[in-house]
Amino acid sequence: MQSYTIGQAARLLGVSTDTARRWADAGRVATHRDDGGRRLIDGRDLAAFSIEVGQGGGNGDEEVPYSSARNAFPGIVTAVKLGDVAAQVEIQAGPHRLVSLLTREAVEELGLEVGMQATARVKSTSVHIDRL
Repeated sequence: MQSYTIGQAARLLGVSTDTARRWADAGRVATHRDDGGRRLIDGRDLAAFSIEVGQGGGNGDEEVPYSSARNAFPGIVTAVKLGDVAAQVEIQAGPHRLVSLLTREAVEELGLEVGMQATARVKSTSVHIDRL
């Protein structure tokens, strides 16, 4: 199982490293130490925690990420559902939950599983924009 440093987890959650560290210190997400003494978060634990944060479970002090790559959403795989031919993959990218329908073959070739890092790329001819 893949593990993530606090910094990697922060980037995937769309928050500052300090926020991710505070959450770990408070026990909101379990950590363990590697041989070098770095704190790591198990991929499955991070996937579950990212769903909580994405559903508004943060504490309000998160930083808003900014990017010029408006169609790329780096995140963590939170669910993989395989059918006979098709598959559904869910990625939590900060506060954004993205669901992709693709072939089972593609999922198997990529080796996608819950807890691993992935980037969802969106291409659309119809984009709706809401003004806040």
